[in-house]
Amino acid sequence: MNATIERTALEILHTGGPTLRFRYAGSTWLTDPTFDDPGDYPGGVTLHKLAGPAISPQEVGPVDIVLLSHDEHADNLDDAGRALLPTVPTVLSTPGAATRIDGVRGLEDWETVVVRGVQVTAVPALHGPEGCEPITGIVTGFVLRAEGEPTVYISGDNASVEVVARIAERIGRIDIAVLHVGAANVGHFGDTDLTLNARTALLAAEALGDALIVPIHGEGWAHFTETLDHLERVFRYAGRADRLRIPPLGHPAVI
Repeated sequence: MNATIERTALEILHTGGPTLRFRYAGSTWLTDPTFDDPGDYPGGVTLHKLAGPAISPQEVGPVDIVLLSHDEHADNLDDAGRALLPTVPTVLSTPGAATRIDGVRGLEDWETVVVRGVQVTAVPALHGPEGCEPITGIVTGFVLRAEGEPTVYISGDNASVEVVARIAERIGRIDIAVLHVGAANVGHFGDTDLTLNARTALLAAEALGDALIVPIHGEGWAHFTETLDHLERVFRYAGRADRLRIPPLGHPAVI
């Protein structure tokens, strides 16, 4: 196996929404756990879940580390996801999440911790337009680095291409980027989306250079306004389809 393949090999399993299990540096990682059946989540805005998980937490198996972008929204952490957290040895998230959920370690932007031999750096995310935080809350992304492994960026719920460009500039080479897409919009900011849409995801991909792009969190909820099919077409028309890896639901894949 050549060095390029070694740097871009990641075993993943997408269960739906923002929930991705992956093997990295000998450990099992899980992003934003959501395992509830379809239903409604009342709040400031009622969120409607349209599809349940492709596989159950039991089928996912033991998890060593959860990377939780934020805890305030049910489409990133639902009831079944919350029930899973106490079974996981390490849960990393925002400082605010650490005050609300026992056992969570909160990280400030650009703070790095070492977990099971992996450097995990919390990186910024903007869940909407500039100044959205009082409404949408604080979100974190993550960058993972380890000897002999690809550098992996997980965006969390981020709508800002500028934020992605800043991360790429500061981190350097990123081999695999897991981007939350779908143009989430609940009407708080008019036509301004809360996560990347196809156009801004393409711009983010360009800012990330040669990184392979793994789009998730673009289906299963009523507030997503663009499909993954549309995203694929936009990347194909722009000549970047070779960098896009849409993960199959419920089936292991190697990126």
